[in-house]
Amino acid sequence: MLIDDLNNAKIGNPFETLGLQKLEGSSYILRAWLPSAQSVEVYSIDGKDFICTLTMVHPDGLFEEKISCEKPFHYMFKVTYADATVDVIDPYQFRDEAFFGLNTMNEDPENIYRTLGAQLIELNVDGVKIKGTKFAVYAPSATAVSVIGDFNFWDGRRLPMAKSLLGHWVLFVPGLGAGLRYKYEIKDPFGNRLPHKADPVGFYHEQYPSFASIISDQHSYTWHDQEWKKSQLNNKLEQPMSIYELHLGSWKRDENGQPLSYRELAKELLDYVKEMGYTHIELMPIMEHPFSGSWGYQPTGLFAPTSRFGSIDDFKFFVDTFHQNGIGVILDWVPAHFPTDAFGLAKFDGTCVYEYEDPRRGWHPDWNSLIYDFGRDTVRRFLIASALVWLDLYHIDGLRVDAVASMLYWDYSRKDGEWIPNVDGGNINYEAVSFLKWFNEEVYKKYPHAFTIAEESTAFTGVSRPTFTGGLGFGFKWNMGWMHDSLEYMQTDPFFRKYHHGEMSFSMIYAFNENFILSISHDEVTHGKHSLLYKMPGDEWQQAANLRAYLTYMYAHPGKKLNFMGSEIGQGSEWNDDAQLDWWLLKYPKHQGIQKLVKDLNKLYRSEPCLWRTDYDPASFKWLDVNDSEHSVFAMQRNNGKDFIVAVSNFTPVPYVAYRLGVPESGTYEVVFNSDDKQYWGSAYGTGETKLVASNISWQNCYHSIVLDLPPLSTLFIKKISD
Repeated sequence: MLIDDLNNAKIGNPFETLGLQKLEGSSYILRAWLPSAQSVEVYSIDGKDFICTLTMVHPDGLFEEKISCEKPFHYMFKVTYADATVDVIDPYQFRDEAFFGLNTMNEDPENIYRTLGAQLIELNVDGVKIKGTKFAVYAPSATAVSVIGDFNFWDGRRLPMAKSLLGHWVLFVPGLGAGLRYKYEIKDPFGNRLPHKADPVGFYHEQYPSFASIISDQHSYTWHDQEWKKSQLNNKLEQPMSIYELHLGSWKRDENGQPLSYRELAKELLDYVKEMGYTHIELMPIMEHPFSGSWGYQPTGLFAPTSRFGSIDDFKFFVDTFHQNGIGVILDWVPAHFPTDAFGLAKFDGTCVYEYEDPRRGWHPDWNSLIYDFGRDTVRRFLIASALVWLDLYHIDGLRVDAVASMLYWDYSRKDGEWIPNVDGGNINYEAVSFLKWFNEEVYKKYPHAFTIAEESTAFTGVSRPTFTGGLGFGFKWNMGWMHDSLEYMQTDPFFRKYHHGEMSFSMIYAFNENFILSISHDEVTHGKHSLLYKMPGDEWQQAANLRAYLTYMYAHPGKKLNFMGSEIGQGSEWNDDAQLDWWLLKYPKHQGIQKLVKDLNKLYRSEPCLWRTDYDPASFKWLDVNDSEHSVFAMQRNNGKDFIVAVSNFTPVPYVAYRLGVPESGTYEVVFNSDDKQYWGSAYGTGETKLVASNISWQNCYHSIVLDLPPLSTLFIKKISD
């Protein structure tokens, strides 16, 4: 029976069979399972003292010998094979070391990535230092688990693991170091072998076709961003935030058409982002994923930066370099669902370890993926650990949680009869709500330099409000409503915009309900939606002018800013994840002008606190004119209690001569930014006189007013320069 279990990799607790086993009195039996071995000699752990030779009791590789001794001892084997003799430190003498730490798994979620996976450790055994790797994987319904890899011919018979009372399978294997590939061979509850599984808590994974996990050293990199982290202990709501969202694989490519590496991006991308004046970058998910065309939103390695662009240390160097240059790094994080790839989490031990079992809850019809079981404590801790690891080991500044709406509602993208109501008969997923609250509490409690962002497209109450007030606890929320309405307005022919005036102003009805980020993301420039430039109506000049006016209006509107890569250069084609941006466009003045406009907007934005310090205070905003639909003109005032800026937009191709605009104070004003400026490929209409003296003529609910010429399809920023 024993030899059958060993040969079929079905042994459930090898520590009860292999290694040094107690007999009666002072007798022990030392048993070794070494397939293909011809002979085995036993030595002291330091290799100096010969102890005995084991007897082969089965030709498949089972050896044993009775030994008389007063207490257990540590040892090593000298194993002879047909072509070599090798020294082997038997892993089955380290039971306590293998199980160490598992009793903490019900405490802090961080213990998951500190305890599970492949952990490099060093033991001091009888004065001998023994380095190796401790493997631990959660598979509660499995009947047997083995670790397989380069080190044992991917043979599931050779290193069977032991099961803990909590459902984890563990084994410490001496001699294994960083760089070796591994997976788990798992037998389901009926003893059937499953497809080899990658490590759910693996820190690094190989690409197609193996998708193997790789033993990694998380402590080899030395960070140099201490000053940056200290500087981030501030109120993010009162800081400027202009975010450059990008997909690393298609931002820029080398001369051979290959994506740039983390270290190459740490130079080229950093130089570009600094030059353009952004405060943060936001990376579409770089958590490991098998299919590049998923853009990272179907991840299989939530603890691992993708190996497409380099090593773990390369990614840390990337983040570190941005921090040392004053740029924050935000990552998209995807806890809503996961793909069905056989090597991943799906039916991990033959049962639904991570997903809801009922497809009415566990299957996502939009993305053909599985939904995490947010009501299961082990899953919740796993997911929160996967979030915290990026803030802890990778020094990430912010996490944008993808597809929050799909988590909050049981009936998301489902028809009647395709979903199960909650206990109150409603459609809110209380389990997901509880999970998201816990996630945000953990982030803000343990990593005060960091922040969270929700991509949530509904009117769910309190997404960016503290959990102690009943909110979900996010720091920010993408303003999907503003994005949708404003782009609908901008895509309308200017002749008809007067009939859609409310689409542009409606956002201010709810602008202070949440801590909004105005987002023009990747979702708006793909799947047939056109690029941002080609959403705009009119001829070539009018398209560019519309885009410049719109982007400038965005910087005037309350809320932090986010734009997807390519929009800042007037990309003409839709985003293609399999090619770089159309950088060649920058040889043309139109695209040079759009790029310079964004650069100058970022510079002006960061230099004017009234544009960001009080983004979430209703007193910081005032419409000066929101009713001039006939001319499609909007005028607003932004202030922070000390300074103010007036912004006025003309969304028609008709210039308005001597347009009167109300201002809050007397004095001399100046146009400090004009999206129609010649340097931006504008018409330069009416730029002869930039100094504007306010008269005492009341206008637009103000006691003072100025008169200026409004250029066509433009947004102006106007600032008081003297009394």
